[in-house]
Amino acid sequence: MTAFEWQVTGTAPEHVRTVLMAHGVTRTYLKQVKFHGGVVTLDGQPVRVIAMARPGQTVGLQLPPEQPNAHVAVSFGPLDILYEDAHFLVVNKPAKMASVPSHLYPDDTLANRVKGHLIQIGAPSTVTHIVTRLDRETSGAVLFAKHHFAHSILDKQLKLGQLDKRYVAVAQGRVRPTHQLVELPIGRAADSFIKRCVRPDGRAAQTELWVRRQSATASLLAVKLHTGRTHQIRVHCQAIGHPLLGDWLYGRQSNPWIHRQALHCARLRFYQPFLERWITCYAPLPADMARVITHEHLN
Repeated sequence: MTAFEWQVTGTAPEHVRTVLMAHGVTRTYLKQVKFHGGVVTLDGQPVRVIAMARPGQTVGLQLPPEQPNAHVAVSFGPLDILYEDAHFLVVNKPAKMASVPSHLYPDDTLANRVKGHLIQIGAPSTVTHIVTRLDRETSGAVLFAKHHFAHSILDKQLKLGQLDKRYVAVAQGRVRPTHQLVELPIGRAADSFIKRCVRPDGRAAQTELWVRRQSATASLLAVKLHTGRTHQIRVHCQAIGHPLLGDWLYGRQSNPWIHRQALHCARLRFYQPFLERWITCYAPLPADMARVITHEHLN
């Protein structure tokens, strides 16, 4: 059972719940702890969260056991691990691999391989908590949490805009201006289950773009997501008149150098509260992205 301890600081007593929430334990997760076998302690003794803790005392949290998900098959296929500790895992997803299982891709997605990895290393839980995900044909860094508490911490960072994802993309044409914030709401396209589009009743979406190189026919973009809507970068680039090269859904799959959308999550940054430091991971540029950049004279 995974357990944590924090010493009470300050000069006045406070509720155990207050101490826990100061260290990222949400009210929702406290309910999980209470009703699913977790334990909250004060100086090693089980207590309720309304107990008072004095400065110098130690508040402990034993996480409830997580029930394995039998619906997620195990795959022992290779994983390109960019970062790993006891709580978090960042992997470099290849293009053409789904992030999570579906009826189309049930057995060998990134989540299936992460489950296999967790089994191989003897992790306390084999539940795959995917925090950030990528479209099947997008490559790059994907973040997993190794337990529910770590997942809830990262969900909060996502909501607060603290989890930073940066992409490299190649778009058709010469993008102007060379730095822009695209703020267009995104919703499901009326004629498709998969496709998204800009629509007035869609969810708010913000994509920040910087042009790094340009040729006569294409632009190399650095992209920062401020929100996380489905297909967001692809939809916003189409909306400003510059769909990504190779994007069959939002543009044309006619580029000879890349046979998917030219999009790669190159950097992922998050705060690791148990180590009290920021973690930054870089996913190397895959061969097809490097090839299209070279042949479009963007290097």
